[in-house]
Amino acid sequence: MIDAGKLISTGRLIDIRPHTRFVHFPEHSHNYVEVVYMCQGTTTHIANGKTVVLHPGELLFFGQGARQEILPAGERDIAVNFIILPQFFDRALEMLDEEETPLHKFIVDSLRGDNANCLYFQVADVPEIQNLIENLVWSLIGNSLPNRRSICQITAGLLFMQLLNYTDKLVTQSSEEAAIVRVLRYIEENYRTGSLTEIAGQLNYDLYWLSREIRRQTGHTYKELLQEKRLTQAAYLLKHTILHVDEIGEAVGYSNLSYFYRIFQVKYQVSPKKYRDA
Repeated sequence: MIDAGKLISTGRLIDIRPHTRFVHFPEHSHNYVEVVYMCQGTTTHIANGKTVVLHPGELLFFGQGARQEILPAGERDIAVNFIILPQFFDRALEMLDEEETPLHKFIVDSLRGDNANCLYFQVADVPEIQNLIENLVWSLIGNSLPNRRSICQITAGLLFMQLLNYTDKLVTQSSEEAAIVRVLRYIEENYRTGSLTEIAGQLNYDLYWLSREIRRQTGHTYKELLQEKRLTQAAYLLKHTILHVDEIGEAVGYSNLSYFYRIFQVKYQVSPKKYRDA
């Protein structure tokens, strides 16, 4: 177990190190989140028992407790490692604000929690992400910047927010995890009329198995996740549009407006109108 205190400077939530080449790192874990970004060449990692070959422009996340073995890299294999304390992701969620969704929360929790997960993003063809990574690297090595800490945290937060828009480029480590990401992405795109029966059919999974797996991996039922997305969307529309409250309730999928008002009050402790006026 590698301790964050030996690698990250006091007072920081995120730091950067060059990826060591030429040597074999035996299996290990750490009490921080590590992100490997491939600049050129390749590196080979055994992540929780599965081989991942990282190519230029790709990102490999290791959550707390994830097991990693690294095979020797050659002279032209260049990568950088971001060392991130778990509490950094609290800042990222704050930046998401009312746009936080069950899918976002699942990805964040898989890193900052104790699930020992690995996330592999094949995002070499996404220029927005590549630009943010380059900006983050320069900010982290620019020791003379007076507001360096704020720049790094905001840039890293923007990078993470962009990654949440590209979960279709996320390579999961198991078919069960892949199914949950597909379900959560389905909720993002079909929260108004979507159903568990429909997504189970699309994935060719047994309805009852999928229902149990959703509960096991997220701690919530499909109905609860769907409701969370609908209410989050309603809150966003209340703050950013002039639509009538009833129109918003219908827009997010509630034909029974009395029920919409009631569950919104339960979640936010105020009525939709007071939430808008706050």
